[in-house]
Amino acid sequence: MNVIHRGRTKPFRTVDFDAPANAVLLIEQRLLPHRFKVVSMSTHRDTAAAIRDMIVRGAGAIGATAAYGLAQGAREFGGRGRVAFERHVDRVFEHLKSARPTAVDPVNAMVEVRRRMSQGTTVAECQSLALEAARAFAEENVQHCREIGRHGAPLIREGMRVLTHCNAGWLAFVDIGTATAPLYAAQAEGRNFHVFCDETRPRSQGATLTAWELHQQGIAHSVIADNAAGHLMQRGEIDLVIVGSDRVLGRTGEVANKIGTYTKAVLARRHRIPFYVAIPLSTIDWEMTDGLQIPIEERAGEEVLGAWGVDAAGRRRQVRVANPGSTARNPGFDVTPAELITGIITPVGILKPGQLWKNRARLGGTSAVGGSVGGASSASP
Repeated sequence: MNVIHRGRTKPFRTVDFDAPANAVLLIEQRLLPHRFKVVSMSTHRDTAAAIRDMIVRGAGAIGATAAYGLAQGAREFGGRGRVAFERHVDRVFEHLKSARPTAVDPVNAMVEVRRRMSQGTTVAECQSLALEAARAFAEENVQHCREIGRHGAPLIREGMRVLTHCNAGWLAFVDIGTATAPLYAAQAEGRNFHVFCDETRPRSQGATLTAWELHQQGIAHSVIADNAAGHLMQRGEIDLVIVGSDRVLGRTGEVANKIGTYTKAVLARRHRIPFYVAIPLSTIDWEMTDGLQIPIEERAGEEVLGAWGVDAAGRRRQVRVANPGSTARNPGFDVTPAELITGIITPVGILKPGQLWKNRARLGGTSAVGGSVGGASSASP
């Protein structure tokens, strides 16, 4: 997407790779919207830390980052012999896998990189194939988002008011995004609409990231407090909800996404408002059978007890908001049951949650337990 940076408009990707430096390039999302900066991760451990510490976040973006991180780690190997190389890659894989446990995209991406690497006959060839596979995953991520936009654009009618939650925009992917893809496509087709961005506490990705994206793109929008959505729905001021996802169970249609998504789905059902989830194919988990099995990341309580911002002098600061003697719970995600979801916008079309499994061949999923068809991995963390 294009970014207005230092008075000039320039295209950027959320995740990229500098091959001569063997470095993963990331937009430092914790600084947005007040400062735009691209940072370089020089080792696979730095890349894993960037995922864990949310320099980069969003299912597709951390998937591409993990893919590049695995290739980066493979290219770091300076030993001798294929066996030692495979042990090294195993360690890199596990280190990157553990950085963010809820999203399935990083594991799916790395499994595909390893599959491509296995076709090499020498260490050097495996290293080359790893980077080639990581770049292919990133390009596929962009193409999937583009197709999501094409299929989802007809949902965005003239004058519509759309609610989003968290950030499933181009910052959460390599480019374009999922929940934002239909918005960008509808804008390109000339339609006018208004977007309500849930602030999405405690890290406020809706207020800081989605709102920044929409402003860059010139789309009319308003930031609302998380608790305001029900009021606006009750008053008839929201026509449609589109969110992203960090993991969708292909067998059940259950959706894991940023905390608060389940609440919005319940409210949407109460007020008969369509509720859609937009995903690339790498977000589908074909193995897990119950949403309660999804590992829900529990983040530091300090995120709930305080807030980050910029003061009058432009300095980035964290302030304590809550009572000094209190502690906090901070689950990062929740799970939305399939019956609350109107449809899932995928690169191959819009499907009901219960249609995923019977369309698994089209979606690159498993043909049977343990088997696979298409290009996407069926592995789960």
